[in-house]
Amino acid sequence: CNLRPKDAAKMPESAWKLLFYTLSWSYGIYLLFFTDYPFFYDPPSVFYDWKKGMDVPTDIAIAYLLQCSFYGHSIYATAYMDTWRKDSVVMLLHHVVTLTLIASSYAFRGAGRRLRGVLDLSWDPHGLLNPRCSLCPGRFWFRLYWFPLKVLYATCYSSLQVVPNIPFYFFFNALLLVLTLMNIYWFLYIVLFVAKVLMGQMQEVNDVREYDVEDSKKT
Repeated sequence: CNLRPKDAAKMPESAWKLLFYTLSWSYGIYLLFFTDYPFFYDPPSVFYDWKKGMDVPTDIAIAYLLQCSFYGHSIYATAYMDTWRKDSVVMLLHHVVTLTLIASSYAFRGAGRRLRGVLDLSWDPHGLLNPRCSLCPGRFWFRLYWFPLKVLYATCYSSLQVVPNIPFYFFFNALLLVLTLMNIYWFLYIVLFVAKVLMGQMQEVNDVREYDVEDSKKT
């Protein structure tokens, strides 16, 4: 491939994320649609028969292990290895919040213990901001429709109906709401990208975040 130096430098990062998210997303699909777990079609079911210290099934524990290891690595990679972008600080915060949410839900066996399987259907924000994919309806469907409909509804409302005194209610929901705000933040980046394309302000398709960085360097 005749890649520009800037694109070649980003190739390892993109290839690694493509590999991980393909495997992770496929495993999430398996858990949600090819097992007996009813979490996707009945999100409140994550709280049915909930009790403190309950065991985590092996297949769910594997999902926890994969996600925790990935986001632990991503914190280091975003800070020291990946191309620094305008939204890298927000991306770093996203990884910290997500890792805290996953690790805490496993440790407490509480809200979100199995709901993480639903959350895994969300796409990586970097994938959302890839200009070649940013208009894919599935990105908006997962992040801005299914996430609030499936995840937030179950954790903010259904959890109190099923387990009135469920512990760490505000802690888990605060983290999930922070992730929702980040989804909106990256959605605005996509809107900005589309606006620049329609107004003829971009001569070629570039990452809108790097486009802004280059603009700031020129000024």
